[in-house]
Amino acid sequence: MYKCANCGKQFVGGIRINSALLWDEYQKGKQTYNQLSKKYGYSIRTIQRKLDLHKIQNPPVTGKKVVVLMDTTYWGHSFGVMLFKDAWTKANLLKYYVKNETNALYIKGIEEIRSLDFEVLTLVSDGRKGLTNSFGDLPMQMCQFHQSAIIRRYLTKNPKLDASKELIEIVNLMKQTDKESFSGSLDLWFQKWESFLNERTVNEDTQKSVYTHKKLRSAYRSLKTNLPWLFKWYDNLDLKIPNTTNAIDGHFSDLKNKLRNHNGLSIERKMKFIDGFLKV
Repeated sequence: MYKCANCGKQFVGGIRINSALLWDEYQKGKQTYNQLSKKYGYSIRTIQRKLDLHKIQNPPVTGKKVVVLMDTTYWGHSFGVMLFKDAWTKANLLKYYVKNETNALYIKGIEEIRSLDFEVLTLVSDGRKGLTNSFGDLPMQMCQFHQSAIIRRYLTKNPKLDASKELIEIVNLMKQTDKESFSGSLDLWFQKWESFLNERTVNEDTQKSVYTHKKLRSAYRSLKTNLPWLFKWYDNLDLKIPNTTNAIDGHFSDLKNKLRNHNGLSIERKMKFIDGFLKV
């Protein structure tokens, strides 16, 4: 605080903080409390207080036709964000803070989006069990990247069995081919390796027989079960449906990278940061 010796008027000296600019530097510029404190000459507590006072104002997204990408990411085991994003405009439509990812919440989210006068044309998800059949006739594309990840978990990236190697090669073609070609290749693979898949081994202790190549069978069954949803983009070319949720996954990665600059935030401050970043 300063006082003019001539007129007696008091005023505050130093650099004045613009809250909106401060928030922008904090969120987009990756500036930490400590860095902002040094830049503006205020204490860290004052910087925190100024940021806490800043109001996040996200303009509403107007109703239109949308292709909805939906997925959930977590920080720890009990704090996550479920996000619904339009694949065409890249606009985020809705989000929920969640402890657990459930099909019921995804269904609720789509119902809420519809209540906001959006026309949902189709969905893209990671293929969560039970979710693909939860929306009636609404087309749902299962993320092909997630399907590939499922197969890698069963077979590893470098399998030793020839049958596994050939199945991996087919899976690697999934994002580059059409439905008929992929389905045909999978059927030919099964015809070649059917007897191998049916091989059984007797457990010496229990004398019960089990399938010898259980993981390979599981990998094939996963592909065969999910096949109706892996090529919805191909069945509905006019809708320009993405075949992966990469757009939303990349958004999550960017968010997490920025939050790493602000480790130790309280849940409330972390939620405010996420609100500002996702703009919904």
